Amino acid sequence: MKRTPPRTDLRDPAVRPGGAAADAYAVAAAGLLVLAAALVGTYLQNRYGTLRVGWPPLVGGWMPHAGPGTPAALAVAVAVVAYGPSLTVRLPWRPLLLAVWGGALAWTWSLALVDGWQRGVAGRLTTRHEYLQVIDRFQDVPETLRDFHAHILIGAPDNWPAHVAGHPPGATLTFVLLDRIGLGGGAWAGAFVVTAGTTAAVAVLVTVRRLAGEDLARRAAPFLVLAPAAVWTGTSADGWFAAVAAWALALLALAVTGHRPAWTGLGAGLLFGVTVYLSYGLTLVAVIAAAVLLLGARRLRPLPYVAAGFLVVPAVFTALGFDWWEAYRLLVTRYHQGAGGVRPYGYWVWANLACTVLVVGPATVAGLRRGGGVLLGAARAALLRGPAPRLALLAGSALLALLIADLSGMSKAETERIWLPFALWLLPACSFLPGPRGWLAGQAALALLLNHLVLTGW
Repeated sequence: MKRTPPRTDLRDPAVRPGGAAADAYAVAAAGLLVLAAALVGTYLQNRYGTLRVGWPPLVGGWMPHAGPGTPAALAVAVAVVAYGPSLTVRLPWRPLLLAVWGGALAWTWSLALVDGWQRGVAGRLTTRHEYLQVIDRFQDVPETLRDFHAHILIGAPDNWPAHVAGHPPGATLTFVLLDRIGLGGGAWAGAFVVTAGTTAAVAVLVTVRRLAGEDLARRAAPFLVLAPAAVWTGTSADGWFAAVAAWALALLALAVTGHRPAWTGLGAGLLFGVTVYLSYGLTLVAVIAAAVLLLGARRLRPLPYVAAGFLVVPAVFTALGFDWWEAYRLLVTRYHQGAGGVRPYGYWVWANLACTVLVVGPATVAGLRRGGGVLLGAARAALLRGPAPRLALLAGSALLALLIADLSGMSKAETERIWLPFALWLLPACSFLPGPRGWLAGQAALALLLNHLVLTGW
């Protein structure tokens, strides 16, 4: 007999700290942060040219436009706002997961096509900085991996484009593999990123349900569909990275809560291994993984399987001649040789957070405020027992990972795409909000305005 998860009463003061006024203050403060980042950033860029972005704090340019995706994006937004909250209550769990993925696909594809097929999808990963520029250099994969380090620095012969040099070779090998199976070119690469990247919403829901209960997962569902983050999920390989990391965490959550712990633990480990060979910065997913372990009632039995799975990927890459640590050391030098060495830390250390506000939207800001109140108001003994504190702790771990990345100085600008794997885990905090339709409308409006007014760089 299945256990019915406890429902979370948003009228409970322990779950609903403060009220609408406090939410409004939080959103207004976030809005002022974005405004300050725009005004100060524009001044710094115009005067000194050191920010290296076209429309501070985002990479892009002011260009009001519409495209073939505009009617579809408006239709998806209206449909999710009108019917999303009620469908999340009525649908059985598995059909709900399919509906969330379908909704996220429709929303992300529509936003991407606002810029047209070539600019929005087919040409995104073919520019001079991107992975598809070097596919022909991976004819002999083992040889290329052995020689990968020699092309990271700017002064090196045939140095890699910025995104290839800035990531472990697993990122580029994704598109090499697509090419090998007959799905070469920008159109297939773009379609793959959108299709795979949108599954992250399902992974987040699976995790929230296992760790904080089905009620809160259902409340979060429409916000994971209608996320402003979709503006960048559909236009950069970081959407794919976010999905891999999200499924690693979802499988870990299944393992530590007793669902086939050997197989899910092994799968989690394998995906964690893939994750750190897609992006160096995704080692910080370990912060969220630690929260998952804590919330999983500290069941350590699956950990040997997780460790065994994790070791497979580093072992393979190392055997083929790629040294992760040496490549990262060279990347740090390359980072400071390029825009990273020019962009001022004193601006980006707070302007990055303004980028995050635009990625997660006003509803997430208000939800995080309420989540913080839940954590502060929860008794220590109940911190890991109640659904609301457990969800707040999960979202808080993602926020902590994001802040560590920010303070590191290795994330100066471009965080609207780089931080997608962390930002997605902030969105479930929206489940703390009453009156979801108004908040969903705000999320959709922000995404539509960004996509139609700014020609993003990714």
